[in-house]
Amino acid sequence: QLSMLRSVCSHINNLFDGVQKKFEYKMRLVYAHFPINATITNGGKTVEIRNFLGEKRVRTINMLEGVKVEKSTGTKDEIIITGTDIDCTSRSAALVRQSCLVKDKDIRKFLDGVYVSSHGTLED
Repeated sequence: QLSMLRSVCSHINNLFDGVQKKFEYKMRLVYAHFPINATITNGGKTVEIRNFLGEKRVRTINMLEGVKVEKSTGTKDEIIITGTDIDCTSRSAALVRQSCLVKDKDIRKFLDGVYVSSHGTLED
């Protein structure tokens, strides 16, 4: 009973935080040899990832409702995902992360991918 009440209170607090401050996920493009290109299209609603491990395939990730993505101006190879809903924002970051998983190779050696470097509320 008490755990459900605290969960509801946490959701309500996250709703207030999202409307007042917005949630932000910073993701870094990590590569060893082939530089990963991330292109923001559709007005910040879509990310296209090219040249992952030298592959010709273009990975297209659509952001969820109310989530915008942009390239970082200060840091090279970084994208910033922002939104008011913490669930949609974190799920969009997870979709970007899962699109660049290394298959059929030793993941201890091939560490290329898109990783979350920091997350939290956007301080104004």
